[in-house]
Amino acid sequence: MTMASDHRVIAVCGHEAGYGSALRDLEGSGVTVVAGGRELYRAVAATGPGEEPPCVVPMTLGRDARLVADTARTLRALPPRTGPRALLTAPFGTSQHLVAWLRAAAGRVPSGSALLVTAPAGDPFDDAELHRVTALVRRYGNHPLVEVAFTGGDPDPAEGVRRCLLLGADRVVVLSAAFAVPDPAAPGAPDLPGIRVEHAGPPVSRTALATILAERALDARRRWSERSDDGISAGLSAADDHGHGHTHPPGEGHDHDGHSHRHSHPSGEDHDHAHEHPGHGHTHPPGEDHAHDHGHPHHHGHPHDHDHHRHDAGHHHGPSHPRPGTTADGAARSVRSSA
Repeated sequence: MTMASDHRVIAVCGHEAGYGSALRDLEGSGVTVVAGGRELYRAVAATGPGEEPPCVVPMTLGRDARLVADTARTLRALPPRTGPRALLTAPFGTSQHLVAWLRAAAGRVPSGSALLVTAPAGDPFDDAELHRVTALVRRYGNHPLVEVAFTGGDPDPAEGVRRCLLLGADRVVVLSAAFAVPDPAAPGAPDLPGIRVEHAGPPVSRTALATILAERALDARRRWSERSDDGISAGLSAADDHGHGHTHPPGEGHDHDGHSHRHSHPSGEDHDHAHEHPGHGHTHPPGEDHAHDHGHPHHHGHPHDHDHHRHDAGHHHGPSHPRPGTTADGAARSVRSSA
């Protein structure tokens, strides 16, 4: 597998990629696959003084914001030297990308089949995000029965298949929402009489995966060349809205542990909001242009409090979702076009 860039890329993996085990075939051709923490630290520290800094890509599909923040903290802890030790890229994918990839995969499955969206279990918030993603796939798809299961979690894939069987399905197609694809022959894999189970494969083809990695690296190097931005500062705040999130009614900001969630915008400063358009079958990531006219600008002429909107890590925003039936490679090309 050949990278479209001659520069070294480090793919840092969390639970979505089995901490590296799901992507070992990417090793070589300029790609190093590591888990976070010590493995990442050692891989970057091994870069010689005369070598170009590697580009570090957090391998998340949008469910693991902590991977981005932890990667940024590891890179910040490296001893200083002249020039950057590493460049932190935008995450490989976002939740919007994941919805698009899963919808493309679902579009190739007959509507009479049940869908079982699976991924390795994470923390409660990562798992809740998979339920949200699956709900969007169900709402804007043609399959009335769409269930969720977690390898190493509850419900596991076998229980997910049992639920589909009890709800009247005789065929289940497993859609992986992670780089790690369930092994049909693994212990605990669903194998129940009266129902046929098939696997749709990974959400992104290996060819598209390698190309997107290269695009992330090229974008990071362009950002460094133009703005001397190594991406680490943005990465540190990636998980700020990931966890026990809550909102305050207007004007009722309060303090937590000695700091306030309240913040304001200078007079006349623009502020971007994510908009969901019922009936359009998709959401627009924050900052993405779209053709819907809301009839008014989002200018705020005075300081104000507001709820924090969840933004995907990094400066990269996801593209529009493909229509049902779009191929995964087509979705990947849409992702690359926004890099």
